Amino acid sequence: MNDRIHFIGIGGIGVSSLAQYYLAKGFKVSGSDISFSEIIEFLKRKGIKISIGQKKENISKDISLVIFTPAIQSSNPELKEAKRLRIKTKSYSEALGELNKSYFTIAVSGAHGKSTTTGMLANVLIQAGLDPTVVIGTKLKEFGNTNFRMGKDKGVLLVEADEFKESFLNYRPKIIITTNIEPEHLDYYKNLPNILKAFSKFTSFLKKDGIFICNKDNENVLKIAKKQEKIGKVIYYSLKQKEREMIKKVLKIPGEHNISNALAVLSCARALKIKDSVTLKGLASYTGAWRRMETRIIKLKNRKVTIISDYGHHPTEIDLTVSAIKEKYAGKKIWLIFQPHQYQRTYYLFNDFIRVLSKLDLDNLVLAPIYEVAGRETKLLKQKVSSKKISEELNKKGEKTISFPTLKNVKKYIEDSFKGDVIIFMGAGDIYFLADQMVQGE
Repeated sequence: MNDRIHFIGIGGIGVSSLAQYYLAKGFKVSGSDISFSEIIEFLKRKGIKISIGQKKENISKDISLVIFTPAIQSSNPELKEAKRLRIKTKSYSEALGELNKSYFTIAVSGAHGKSTTTGMLANVLIQAGLDPTVVIGTKLKEFGNTNFRMGKDKGVLLVEADEFKESFLNYRPKIIITTNIEPEHLDYYKNLPNILKAFSKFTSFLKKDGIFICNKDNENVLKIAKKQEKIGKVIYYSLKQKEREMIKKVLKIPGEHNISNALAVLSCARALKIKDSVTLKGLASYTGAWRRMETRIIKLKNRKVTIISDYGHHPTEIDLTVSAIKEKYAGKKIWLIFQPHQYQRTYYLFNDFIRVLSKLDLDNLVLAPIYEVAGRETKLLKQKVSSKKISEELNKKGEKTISFPTLKNVKKYIEDSFKGDVIIFMGAGDIYFLADQMVQGE
């Protein structure tokens, strides 16, 4: 196939997955991103030509389609050049939405737990012999440490449906799973009612034979479910249901939130007429996603130390994940190294961060500098919020906290001062590099 597709922001966790789909389908694929990453290194090994730096010269007339990440601005030189040359352009979610028309699509949505639930469900669908195509926002060991799986044509497509900028409104799934709804992406939505409107619109796309699988324990999800009951089939799951203990026995990953995610998977599997015995095998074989409580053991100062790398960056994610880790490592000395993700999020959820971080009751809390997301920050907010301000507020509340201006400072502090058992590196930015360096002894 001679058609060439170019991806702007190809290093993104969702976009990179879609790039692999088109590569598997025989298209020529190229892309660009603003910085190098291990995802880009992986794509290059697969034969994709990738430019670091985005410039109009990367766009040529032999490109038939340009797909861009939702974070890209209209002023992006590659996007502008594509439009000047009248090359067809689509956002990532528009392209994925077009793709889902050819499949029986299952979409996993929610403020938290999307990747884990999608990963668990993928394992179950594979165990059941359904051979799904999977587009997920994390890397899975089961997929050869990548974020994409090619299944059979016209079969099941399992996608992680992101609510950022209402991206999921481009999808028309047969089954929707919603894990929870909370204030998030407030730089776009502004408030919870607008988020609820978007989720309600998304579920309304289900046809009469469609199924909405939702978390009964989340009151915001319930509001959507009550409306959806008037349109089509709604299946509820809850931590209060009897299957909870059965799930807990087979799961390899800790935490009540992961039991809840697994119950969502069980509900979906039953809707697809998959036997519980098959579902339990699939759940038991799930070992966890990249940067979701990813655990490794290192030697630091001649003693064994557990390093946990986690993608959590929302107050609720921090609360649930740290609670699960504290339960698993009860009696151990635990440090949390947290990197806030994006000035916008930190500003809008500042009070929630203070509320959650002030009650963690850990041996030490270290704040790395806020991770800046290109194209989504404002100078005003960068002046209003910082890790230092979070630290100062926490110290006022009696929570001993320290902040540092660079990751290099954080690393030195750990090497000089750590005397505990467990270090959690948490955040959606580049904090995981620090965890990797500690593991590799760099």
